[in-house]
Amino acid sequence: MLARLPLAYLLLMAAFSTAALCLAVQRLTGARKATVAVFLASVACCLGLIAVGATQYQHWNARQMLVMYSFTLAGLLIGFVPSRKILLEYRDEWRSGVKRERYEYPTRYAGFVCASVILMDFLAFILAT
Repeated sequence: MLARLPLAYLLLMAAFSTAALCLAVQRLTGARKATVAVFLASVACCLGLIAVGATQYQHWNARQMLVMYSFTLAGLLIGFVPSRKILLEYRDEWRSGVKRERYEYPTRYAGFVCASVILMDFLAFILAT
């Protein structure tokens, strides 16, 4: 259903999800280098997703892969919402010079990130076909 939209809308959807991820990284780290690295990695992942989709047996087209990419990033952003306090706390400690031997990331937060990405990918699969 969403793959039938004009390509401009799908590109806009992908650009919006990439921008939202970059803004979240900028807010979390405050480092421009990290934001640029995430931007370049997400663009490379989008292009890689389109290339892999084209080589599959089902021959997923670029429109379907753009929907999948956008929903995956949305799931990632939704998944990090519950852990934002602990991540911001670690950022503040890092900025003030406090170094820990190990930064603990609770399993429930990691599980929520995985579950939200899987759920959004499943939703993208349903809406892209």
